[in-house]
Amino acid sequence: MGDPITIDGADEDLALSKSEFLTRQEVLRRRSRRVKQLARLYKAHYWSLMEELKRKHKEYYWLYGKSPFKEDEKKNGEEDDENKLGFHMKCQISDCKEKAMVLTRFCHKHILKDSNQTLYRGCSFPIKSGQICKKPILRSINPPHCPVHAQAAEKHLQRALRRAGLNVPSPSKLAPKLHVVVAEYVHQIQTKRREAQRKSVSKIKFEEKTSES
Repeated sequence: MGDPITIDGADEDLALSKSEFLTRQEVLRRRSRRVKQLARLYKAHYWSLMEELKRKHKEYYWLYGKSPFKEDEKKNGEEDDENKLGFHMKCQISDCKEKAMVLTRFCHKHILKDSNQTLYRGCSFPIKSGQICKKPILRSINPPHCPVHAQAAEKHLQRALRRAGLNVPSPSKLAPKLHVVVAEYVHQIQTKRREAQRKSVSKIKFEEKTSES
């Protein structure tokens, strides 16, 4: 545990604590002072976490990143050290030579083989012969497409918008803005409603003709 935190203006708060009622200015001044102190504490804690992250990143890079030694000059007992750390340096897929990710026995390419992991899922973009991509991506990515197929899906959307008569940027630029997509959806909904109304009107006319005859 760290040292206890001293609240700014504690003497003033002690004097105010003896009062039965506080003015609006006194309450706002006390709240402002405490919020500013809390913001400073959060900033200090954030930067301390950043320093810790840098330190851990250096350790990780040293253990699992690029090694300063050549591959044919591995130290003796390297496998014993790996077992002590509880990590596996090589992916457990027999034909794969990539390094395994931390706390798992598989590399990023084969991470979906790990039944215990919950951070990744497969790309759901359809490819040839009714199959899907299934390349590992983070679960937070939405829509669930890998980088290659995210661009392909963007191109499909742009072609659909062009067919609808909407001007969209080229594939090398950013995706269409939200208002462009919303306008296309509204246009499609209105088109479907007009078609439904025409069908209903034609059906009523047909029923009237049959009743007259």
